[in-house]
Amino acid sequence: MTYFIKADRFLLENEEKQGGYLKVSNGRFGSFVETIPHNTTIVDWSGYTVAPGLFDTHIHGISGHDIMDGTVEAVHGISESILPLGVTRFLPTTLTSSKEDLNTAIAAVNSAVNQGLKGARSEGIFLEGPYFTEKHKGAQNPDYFRDPDYAEFQEWQHIAGGSIVKIALAPEREGALEFIRLAHQDGVLASIAHTDAGFNRSRQALDTGAGNFVHLFNGMSGLHHREPGVVGAALTEGRAFAELICDGHHVHPEVASLTAHIKGDKLILITDCMRAGLMPDGNYQLGEFPVVMKDGIARTEAGSLAGSTLKLIDGVKNLHEWSGKPLHEIWHRASLSPAASLGRDNELGSISDGKIADYVVIDDNISVQAAAVAGEVKYKKERK
Repeated sequence: MTYFIKADRFLLENEEKQGGYLKVSNGRFGSFVETIPHNTTIVDWSGYTVAPGLFDTHIHGISGHDIMDGTVEAVHGISESILPLGVTRFLPTTLTSSKEDLNTAIAAVNSAVNQGLKGARSEGIFLEGPYFTEKHKGAQNPDYFRDPDYAEFQEWQHIAGGSIVKIALAPEREGALEFIRLAHQDGVLASIAHTDAGFNRSRQALDTGAGNFVHLFNGMSGLHHREPGVVGAALTEGRAFAELICDGHHVHPEVASLTAHIKGDKLILITDCMRAGLMPDGNYQLGEFPVVMKDGIARTEAGSLAGSTLKLIDGVKNLHEWSGKPLHEIWHRASLSPAASLGRDNELGSISDGKIADYVVIDDNISVQAAAVAGEVKYKKERK
């Protein structure tokens, strides 16, 4: 199927294009044209802006669902819940848990993906843990923390049908550097998280093949002028990506803005959303931990932040406002940078000739009006 999108504005990688027509053919973007042939299909979004679909590479759950529920229904529920929020691609994300529970959760994701997700599409599984350090455990269960074991990881990869594309671990644990080397060799994004490593150890991990820092500033040793720590390594290392939760609670707006200026296109906006997202305040579970959400902020009984309830598009809005950077630049930190971190930027993340036609239609308030996956409009906001 071929059609042309008409809109007031298009958010491109390096600019905001005014007017024109964008070709979509067989699920992929074509080129822009000023005039179109007769007898062609026009999808008219005059008065609106068209942007690339958002890509959440770190999301545990939403709308009462969680990947650690270990059910295909939870995976489908997350997929369908995030599409109206402008997210067209995501990484179903696990938590530290027992080997058996992780087996079940991974198998459920694999089954749901094989059945076909009706909303946002999965681009692979993210294992957050279990190879972490207790000092910065956050909402991860330390009962299951252990040293990295690549044979164990390969068992999970087998259950996943080879779909695990990202794993987070603490680089100071015994055997971590060798694990990172093997993961990198196999094309898996080794990420640094829930760690008390110092600056030098973090650099060693990067030299070995690690390529990402998970929810920067949270769950890691902080920046100090005599020991830069994990945060210092993330901010001074141009090779590595760094995730940021821009809800105003996990990271102060000024620090988020500073990070955006330092990291540039190596910054990835994420949600780290858990099952309480889109739900009312109340009591919830994050893995095996009871969580209380009050005023939209989820915390464990010990007071630690327990993931977030952030919508990725709100993270874009927030950082756009805090940083003063143009919308097209910040938007791509939630679409193109995530894709690039996984080596998928040749196919996803921006409106570019030949790429998969994932796109979102937004109004002047950056509110989602429609969302398309591979050229097919799968969500359209009801007009009042």
